[in-house]
Amino acid sequence: MTHAIPIRREARTGHLDLALHLAADGLPVLPLRADKRPFSNCRACEDLACGGRPNMRVPGPCACPWPCHGWAATATDPTVLASPQWTAAWRRARAIGYHPGGAGVTVVDLDNPAAVDWARATLPPTATVTTTRGQHWIYRGTLRSVNGVRPGVDLKSLMSYARWLGPGTGALADLPEAVRALAEKAPTAIRPAPRSVAVPAPAGGGACRHRSSVYLERGIAMAEQRITDATSGVHTTVYRTFLAVLSAHGRCGCLTEAHIGRLFAAAQAKGESPRHCADAWSNAATTLGL
Repeated sequence: MTHAIPIRREARTGHLDLALHLAADGLPVLPLRADKRPFSNCRACEDLACGGRPNMRVPGPCACPWPCHGWAATATDPTVLASPQWTAAWRRARAIGYHPGGAGVTVVDLDNPAAVDWARATLPPTATVTTTRGQHWIYRGTLRSVNGVRPGVDLKSLMSYARWLGPGTGALADLPEAVRALAEKAPTAIRPAPRSVAVPAPAGGGACRHRSSVYLERGIAMAEQRITDATSGVHTTVYRTFLAVLSAHGRCGCLTEAHIGRLFAAAQAKGESPRHCADAWSNAATTLGL
């Protein structure tokens, strides 16, 4: 573990070329799509047959040599990064991701100006990278990754990935207790009262496929990610995401308070109020006749 990030790498042509130089400095990297997501699971792990988690944070037991499980697919070995299995992904890549925890650092992802102002008033100065909406404050040290620790603030370290946006400015400071404390707090959410909806049994008998933990978990994780990745029109994105979740899972009675709470927490991390979350959920349910 390097306990540092590269600080002197200039921009280069070609994502693979830059990735190889970053990896040489000890930064575990992987290719990202235009929407900042990792590339899809490999064929051997299709539909998470290997046992990986759909939120891409917990890999299965496979040892695939190509982009497969988000952060767990990051590598520093140039023979892996430039292998034939990775070539197609790098050709299609629009950004480079890296595993902060693998580099011994934590990224405090500040998603808006208000979050940046909070950091300046609360946290010690450290290496800073400008993002499209705010800043990444990078500290030496690792902790568990948590989204939505406060409005507009995510923590990316172990079992997570961040987008490489350049070396930034300033020197790395040690991870402060104020950030460690945030990782121990869970975001709060006001949850709507659950609705019971009677539906006929599946044709031909058998269990509703929504009761499959993999199917349902994958749907909730994708919905969380859709909200988290919203760069504009957050109100509309939240409503449409709630509508999609209820359309797929609202009639079988499989959604729990925990599932709904996760969606509300993701929305609140993007700046939505608890009241708006409740209204958006209620409106989506009404639209679908639930």
